[in-house]
Amino acid sequence: MRATVASAAVLLVALVRYAAANESFVPVVEPHNGGPHQRTAESALARRVAKRPDLGARSAPKGHWANQARALPLISRQSPWLVLTPRLRAQSQPAAPDNPPDFSGIWDGTTRARPVNSDNVPWTKGKNFPEVNERALAYMKIFDEAIAPKYDCQPATPPAIEYDPYMMEVVQWPDRVLFRYEKDDQLRTVWLDGRKPTALDFSLQGFSVGRYEGNALIVETTNFVFDITGFDDYNGIPSSSQKRVRERYWRDGNDLRVTVTVDDPMFLRKPAEYTTRWIPAPKGSKLSAFNCDPESARAAVKFMPARYK
Repeated sequence: MRATVASAAVLLVALVRYAAANESFVPVVEPHNGGPHQRTAESALARRVAKRPDLGARSAPKGHWANQARALPLISRQSPWLVLTPRLRAQSQPAAPDNPPDFSGIWDGTTRARPVNSDNVPWTKGKNFPEVNERALAYMKIFDEAIAPKYDCQPATPPAIEYDPYMMEVVQWPDRVLFRYEKDDQLRTVWLDGRKPTALDFSLQGFSVGRYEGNALIVETTNFVFDITGFDDYNGIPSSSQKRVRERYWRDGNDLRVTVTVDDPMFLRKPAEYTTRWIPAPKGSKLSAFNCDPESARAAVKFMPARYK
């Protein structure tokens, strides 16, 4: 029995020393009901650590561990197992404004609000048409409309989806803003809680984070995947995983406006941008399901002049 107690004591000291040397770990125990055994073990352990400041000297100021006794492993009859779990570091959350601008609702982006998109809209030659590099020119030269992913129901992405002539719904929550597009049944989430994308967050729509600045919502989107028509399908301009899209939304009277700025060093010599608007949708409007059918979408290709044989 004494040998067992001695072994347990040695293990406990080893765990405390390990925690002291690895500050990113906090020793904890399974949930239990506490009681006199918990208080006795806790006070005894606190006294033991307080007498041995060297236990925490490598990673914390003197007395730190003695003042944090409740965070150390406790022994109880209900749960004798000690485990080490990672300390969760709180994300740096930007302070949310008391009265953020209201963009919520269903917005009309059809021809009632703006010209329909084409090879000269919203990117207009001689005005804001992107200045592309040689790599992009090579892609544009060999581009064949028949291979455009939209004919396989691949959804549109920024910066194109914002200008497609369809309805859009905006939902604002304290930690995120949701953009639901009628076009391609797409849902984008803009995180407001300070999180950052990881290497696993690459997708067609990218990873969006945002913040409020005065009366505007600023959205930064990165982590896109390569897309043969990711910049503009009418002109066959691709985009890479280095594409960055910045959106600034604000209210102009009853309208919702946005300036979309795109940077992609793989294909653009400098950033390009356009500004557009949505108007309030008619009362009672709802988004319609897009329901893209791959067979029907691909059927259009049969009527295109063959560029390559």
